[in-house]
Parts: sequence; structure tokens; C-alpha cells
Amino acid sequence: MLYPSIDKLLNVIDSKYSLVTVSASRARRLQEESNPLMENYKSHKFVGKALEELYAGELEVKGAN
Repeated sequence: MLYPSIDKLLNVIDSKYSLVTVSASRARRLQEESNPLMENYKSHKFVGKALEELYAGELEVKGAN
């Protein structure tokens, strides 16, 4: 099961398309630069880590809710 859930993530960003764009961009940066914003992650994959950062409020998204 995906953590955090899509419903919880849509409370942070109002559009599924924006969510995909932001998380993919952040995952790419995590993979290339290895600069995590959190100490511990539940996910081992870069996209999962990006989603966790987004849900935790570690990422500031322009134009989000």
C-alpha cells in the first residue's frame, strides 16, 4: 500500500497532475544529488521518498492550496 495515500497527498496539492510532476522532479533530484530532507523514510525508492517529503511539508510547492 502506498504511503502516504493519494487522498492525503491531494490535501497538500490539489491536482493529481501537479502531484506527479512535483514528485517526479523531486525524485530525480534525490537520485542525482542525494540530498534528503528527512532523516528516516518508509520507502526505499526515490518517488516514495519524494512523496513522503511532500506529505511531511518538507517541500514548498508554488501555487499549492
